Amino acid sequence: MKSVIVSMIAAAGLMVAGSAFANDALLKKGNCMGCHKMEGKLVGPGFKEVSAKYKGDAGAAAKLETKIAKGGAGVWGTMPMPAMNNVKPEDIKAMTAYILSLAK
Repeated sequence: MKSVIVSMIAAAGLMVAGSAFANDALLKKGNCMGCHKMEGKLVGPGFKEVSAKYKGDAGAAAKLETKIAKGGAGVWGTMPMPAMNNVKPEDIKAMTAYILSLAK
């Protein structure tokens, strides 16, 4: 019985790690890493800083999905974010959920 529980816990851990890996891959595939990194500013803010800024904001996902899809400027400085026309809407949703999950 103990080995079954340990196996279930290990499987759950791998699923979470796999999900994070898949979302990291989406960020790379969408060329997000050209301007952003996980922590600290590159051209744009780090994903952990974005997550912290929007923590607790019920409308954050919709705001970020729009920002990724259509681009924008003024929230993090004067450098505009270009529209990411090359990214599928379902990938934008997955990336946004992942980014928002980074807040501690």
